Amino acid sequence: MARELIAEVRNLTKRFGDRTVLSDVDAEIGRGEFVALLGRSGSGKSTLLRILAGLDSDVDGEARVNGTVSVAFQQPRLLPWRKVWRNVVLGLPGHGRDRELAGRALTEVRLEGHADAWPRTLSGGEAQRVSLARALVREPGLLLLDEPFGALDALTRLAMHRLVEDLWTEHRPGVLLVTHDVDEALLLADRVLVLGEGHIIAEHVLATPRPRTLSDHLDIRAKVLADLGVTDHAIA
Repeated sequence: MARELIAEVRNLTKRFGDRTVLSDVDAEIGRGEFVALLGRSGSGKSTLLRILAGLDSDVDGEARVNGTVSVAFQQPRLLPWRKVWRNVVLGLPGHGRDRELAGRALTEVRLEGHADAWPRTLSGGEAQRVSLARALVREPGLLLLDEPFGALDALTRLAMHRLVEDLWTEHRPGVLLVTHDVDEALLLADRVLVLGEGHIIAEHVLATPRPRTLSDHLDIRAKVLADLGVTDHAIA
């Protein structure tokens, strides 16, 4: 049986003036699949994510999403004048259950005691968890993560990896994670796509069951680093 696609990109081209950022890109994400997108800075990773999020429609080709989309960015983008729970349900149509929905989402990201806190009192990791709660409360079919752990310290980053993996296991949205971190991609994703020169230049399938360790994929890690132009096996 063919898998159900939650997102599909066909012959997608995106230009900014005379500069072509994406050129005839083909990619797809199955329902419940976790895909990581790697590439050097300026390769078009975030541009592709913004197109799938519906934030940029000035493109040639097709980008289709079959369901609701939520995005968590590198910066949590919380409104400082709204308490945490109100940030979680920001933009949802009011139906009298906002506080309940926010409470459930905050419990899932282990912030149940912070509903009435102000954003300025949160740590970086806590603020990013609120951002995840805001994305999950919409019950997305497609969850887009645009380098959401990039500004976090190493220990908080590892904790966020575990949290995201748990939330994905529970809700099973299709996920596209844009990241610069090769190890992060190998720990979390089912497939790793490498973007370069405006094209998908490589795809790597990760079949090892979760939870994983980096030693499970040393061979693929070397290949991904080579795809990115790193040939001395340094940390990317």
